[in-house]
Amino acid sequence: MMFNLEEFVRATGAEIVKNTTEKEFFTISTDTRKITGGEIYLPLKGESFDGENFLDKAIESGAEGCFISREEYPDNAKLVLKVKDTKTAYLQLANFLRRKFNPKVVAITGSSGKTTTKEIVYSVMSEKFKTHKTFSNHNNEIGFCETLMTMPEDTEVLIVEMGMRGFGEIELLSKYSEPDFAIITNAGSAHIGRLGSLDNIAKAKCEIADYLKKDGVFIAQNNERIKKFVNFNGEKVYFELADAEILERRPAYSRFIYKGLEYELSIEGDYNVENSLSAIILAEHLGMSYEEIKCGLKKYKPIEKRWEMENISGYSVINDSYNANPESMKASVSTFMKMYKNPLVVLGNMGELGDDSALFHKGVGEYLSKLPECKDLVVFTVGDLAKNISDALEGKAKFVKNFENNEEVSRYIIDNVDVGTTIFLKASRSMKFEEIIEKLKGEIKV
Repeated sequence: MMFNLEEFVRATGAEIVKNTTEKEFFTISTDTRKITGGEIYLPLKGESFDGENFLDKAIESGAEGCFISREEYPDNAKLVLKVKDTKTAYLQLANFLRRKFNPKVVAITGSSGKTTTKEIVYSVMSEKFKTHKTFSNHNNEIGFCETLMTMPEDTEVLIVEMGMRGFGEIELLSKYSEPDFAIITNAGSAHIGRLGSLDNIAKAKCEIADYLKKDGVFIAQNNERIKKFVNFNGEKVYFELADAEILERRPAYSRFIYKGLEYELSIEGDYNVENSLSAIILAEHLGMSYEEIKCGLKKYKPIEKRWEMENISGYSVINDSYNANPESMKASVSTFMKMYKNPLVVLGNMGELGDDSALFHKGVGEYLSKLPECKDLVVFTVGDLAKNISDALEGKAKFVKNFENNEEVSRYIIDNVDVGTTIFLKASRSMKFEEIIEKLKGEIKV
């Protein structure tokens, strides 16, 4: 995205320290390794790095000039703009673009399912509108700015995913994105170790509505904590799985009825049906037809490490180990149990659950133990915390065993599990369950 000097100053309030450039328009670069020539370098700062230490390198690499927050700058910079804080300036520039091109902004957050929901919403919106979205799960303030900087000028709908690890982070993103629509997929226990309580998690998620436009729409899971803490006086629409009638469940496919109309998803899981309801509600508010919505939902394809199936050494392995929290683990495992005979699941530790981590893991086991399919369930758990899951399933599931590490569980599968078995993997990324996949790939079973 291009800026002229007047726009830089208007957006950020920058002081022009030096100007000898003859260029009229500039792009922004925050990475000296990606400078190709003519950009304005905007140095960002973090706990372990300071981009202003690389001003000389930026100019040597071809940058026309730079933003600064200190007094020093390279003599050979042609344009130097001083601001109080460079990250704030980056956010201000993103907000300038948001206002200049004025797409409908859809903000999405949630304890789980926000990236999937973003992708579903994008698939639906793209049926009618020129749509742009947050790349992958780049859902912090830097990712937000990058999303705006790469937005085509003719974008009609902008979808912004908002992540958080503490209070104030979603509020900041809401402030600079000024959403027309805000979606909260749920408010569960992810990051409870940082925020301390489920109430605090709901409060932090509800910051998404702090700068929601007065004539905007707040769309959220029918959750009492969300209802309690949302501070928005405009239109609010709540949804839940019970609103839909699920007609068919099978691998890579769901069929359901919502408000008397039938829809299909090329993905399994009741939780994904629930995620899709927010996309339908949004689409209806934007005047999309039933056929457009139906087509957009059907075209959605799951993203990497979310329910990926791969044939490995005679096993069918479903890898859903991109991330995990109690709600997503309950939802995905119960879906797997319903769709496969003699299900085998490998579950690992879930991170960032605070002092009550053991209780949250135990709760997953207790939840699964109450499902009718549990009697046929084989569960392998990996890690000290995940042992609480298997302990809760003792005497309820068909077979339960805990392992200390990925090497142990991989060896046990190879030595004891029949080929042809479908294996489901779920854990936090820190458990590195890809090691299990790599270990199985190293074996040949016939």
